[in-house]
Amino acid sequence: MSFDQALPVIFMALMGLAMLVYVISDGYDLGVGMLMHRATPAEKDVMIASIGPFWDANETWLVLGVGILLVAFPKAHGLVLTELYLPVTLMLIGLILRGVAFDFRVKAKAARKPMWDRLFFAGSTLAAACQGWMLGRYVSGFGEGWNYPLFAAAIAAALPMAYVLLGAAWLIMKTEGELQARAVRWAKIAWAPMAGGLVLISMATPWISETVRQRWFALPEVIALAAIPLMTAVLLLGVRGLLNSRLVRGDAAWAPFVLLIAVFVLGFLGLAYSLYPWVVIDRLTIWQAASSPAALKVILVGVCISVPAIVAYTVFSYRVFGGKTGELRYA
Repeated sequence: MSFDQALPVIFMALMGLAMLVYVISDGYDLGVGMLMHRATPAEKDVMIASIGPFWDANETWLVLGVGILLVAFPKAHGLVLTELYLPVTLMLIGLILRGVAFDFRVKAKAARKPMWDRLFFAGSTLAAACQGWMLGRYVSGFGEGWNYPLFAAAIAAALPMAYVLLGAAWLIMKTEGELQARAVRWAKIAWAPMAGGLVLISMATPWISETVRQRWFALPEVIALAAIPLMTAVLLLGVRGLLNSRLVRGDAAWAPFVLLIAVFVLGFLGLAYSLYPWVVIDRLTIWQAASSPAALKVILVGVCISVPAIVAYTVFSYRVFGGKTGELRYA
């Protein structure tokens, strides 16, 4: 494969990586937002403080992923956004609600603060559900028929539960005392729906897409691919075991969050294997949808500057604001 032929693959990998980092990083703070209604007013302040330095920057990865789709795969960008115009609009409304509520609750009087907390919860839930719907429609290739919307609706229900579990694991890692204990209970509640939803969706995906079914159940590939669901099951059982252990409130507080990141990475690898070489499954391949090699080379220069800067800032912010979260304070 020449360099010109490899360029679309490079950009597809960069776009996939950006979306994976977004799902993990913004996923936990969406999960924290969806847990807000279960917390006391004092606990809500600590929960907000735990994601405060990160949540806005986490969405940079979404902008990067969509930006790469726009400039590197313009044909796919038009097709995808045409099919997903309404859920994308609703997701943006949810993200805007989160941003407004996050900032306005700082200055709100005590009587108004619960309203902004409810809007933060509503925005988080709306954004998570829309992302699940979009993922379901994208994986199914935007197929027509009653089963495709049903599949998308199942993912729209399952993905928020995955985010809630990830958010609870974040709070276990970042908080102490009663809030940490409550986060452990929240994680236990979310674990079963998340694990059950993952199993059902994994079984339904080959049914909904013949292309995925042929890729996953052909010999000898199926033998090697069995490692992905087996490792995912082991990781999820490890999370459940940790939640039942006293260690999760001590030295191993970080472990559930890290194991769940590994679960998301395995899911991404399975999805990438299912889709390649399609940008839009059964409709557009990477090379059919890509910009010209000359354009991609120019775009690559910008990517080589912007992506390291985003990575450096992300690493720096997580290093500076690492450790346990204290009381929420504003200057």
